[in-house]
Amino acid sequence: MVEIDDRLARRNAIILAGAQAFGAASPPIVVSLGGIVGVWLAPDKALATLPVSLFNLGVAAGTIPAAMLMRHLGRRSGYVVGAVLGALAGLVAAGGIYVGAFLIFCLGTFLAGNYSSFVQSYRFAATDGASFAFRPRAISFVMVGGLLAAVIGPQVAIHTRDLFSGAPFVGSFLGQGALALIALPILFMLRPVPMPAAAHGGGRPLWQIVRAPRFIVAVSAGTVTYALMSFVMTAAPVAMVGCGHTVGEATLGIQWHVLAMFGPSFVTGRLINRIGHSATTALGLLLIAAAAGVALSGLAVAHFWLSLVLLGVGWNLGFIGATAMVTECYRPEERAKVQAANDFLMFGTVAVASFSSGKLLDVAGWETVNWIVFPLVTLVLVMIGVQELMTRLRTRQVSA
Repeated sequence: MVEIDDRLARRNAIILAGAQAFGAASPPIVVSLGGIVGVWLAPDKALATLPVSLFNLGVAAGTIPAAMLMRHLGRRSGYVVGAVLGALAGLVAAGGIYVGAFLIFCLGTFLAGNYSSFVQSYRFAATDGASFAFRPRAISFVMVGGLLAAVIGPQVAIHTRDLFSGAPFVGSFLGQGALALIALPILFMLRPVPMPAAAHGGGRPLWQIVRAPRFIVAVSAGTVTYALMSFVMTAAPVAMVGCGHTVGEATLGIQWHVLAMFGPSFVTGRLINRIGHSATTALGLLLIAAAAGVALSGLAVAHFWLSLVLLGVGWNLGFIGATAMVTECYRPEERAKVQAANDFLMFGTVAVASFSSGKLLDVAGWETVNWIVFPLVTLVLVMIGVQELMTRLRTRQVSA
């Protein structure tokens, strides 16, 4: 067996972590303020979370074009285009708020989602040329950059929201665009990874790959993990303000949540190497269920914040674990289309979840939003359990 040198993969993972620190600061700004600005601008309060839903739809819609662009131009050039798009998104969203146009603001958040489709693929780019053993850690390296984003994004939102008198939050979205530009010089440091000669072919048909049980379980686990996190997180700031808590408390709650989303990344890669992808993902799903349990136990600031922290940690374990599972489902020549298919399915579902969250919160309330978590978590845990059981049975048959 040829030993793979992970030095270039490690270097690129660190660079991508730096870019993630600024690129991943965009979602906290949109999520923490999108619903609040929506309440102010939307003609119907039930549409308050539409900007956040369109952000997630923008991620889904951007995954395949982003993958195609990077396939033709390379990772670095594609990411530079994405960062420029992120700057444009901030300008459009800020302009929509300034003129009081809900649809323009929604267009800005949709474009911000397109930008995030590039940022989301950083975690896959970090595994290019990496050994199987290093892949979980490479993904974790990139996700650690999100820890800085968890501080940068909400703080930019808080300290710039009153930058323009009479037009609250315009400065916050201008700041979002500026953060995308700051990532540009970091992205220029990215180095291309030489791929095997076989990697230039087409590989297996996509339909054959996505029908494999391992891929189905991996994408289901990642999709449910991300969708439930978005489902609850999107509703949380609006629910907090509706319960009499301040916008500042809601924004800080999202900051703690995003810190919890990325903070465990220091150890998640090692945890996966120790207990496996499936067990790590299952643990993350159990923590998401625990978050719903806390949310159902009370409406104080502490209940909201603790629930959001547990939700963030659960997302980290479930998302990184599921991502590592996906990287074992394709060959080098199949990476672009499989990664794009995974993210398209995931973020398409997340968009529906975030939009449904606003509707459900308006019609049925915060408690119903959290009760929905339990059956979905149970379903995926059963899928993971069956997959692991089948894998062990096949291993015993081979060894026998």
